[in-house]
Amino acid sequence: MGLVLKKLHQIKMLVLDVDGIMTDCRLWMDSNGEWKRFYSVRDGVGIKALIEAGYKLAVITGSDANDIRSRVKNLGIHYLFEGAKDKVPSFVKLQKESGILASEMAYMGDDVFDLPVLQAVQFSATVPNAMEDVMNAVDYVTRRSAGDGAVREVCDYILQYGFYRQASVPAPDSRMKEISRS
Repeated sequence: MGLVLKKLHQIKMLVLDVDGIMTDCRLWMDSNGEWKRFYSVRDGVGIKALIEAGYKLAVITGSDANDIRSRVKNLGIHYLFEGAKDKVPSFVKLQKESGILASEMAYMGDDVFDLPVLQAVQFSATVPNAMEDVMNAVDYVTRRSAGDGAVREVCDYILQYGFYRQASVPAPDSRMKEISRS
């Protein structure tokens, strides 16, 4: 656990995938023919807490949808890259635009499309129902599921141990599970 927590000390930005991280991967179509997703209020609270503490937030998603743009805007997330089937060009652009290095970023992703970014950042996390290759490549697998507080769990760790850490933040569950990289 100590090794993983030390990796958080340099974190200044959290970068998120949407489907399978901010949501549970399910989609539904509304009466206007637009795809919609369910988002966790708890995750939103964690995201806003990070922003208030001085952290930057970004979303890199393969999707291109109004509900994602609305959620990102509502939460005050600083950067949005959508329609990114290959996430590396967006990740490189994010570093240039933000001035934040990969060694100062955390990333949450759940599928093979996320692997190059998960392997490039200082701290990588995924959810319990992620693809096996992803689970084997990350620093941390959350206890909470995608779209059900997984993002909040990582936000709480960053608030406590990240670059702008706050001593007043209660410690998340001390059972942080370290997954060794192959």
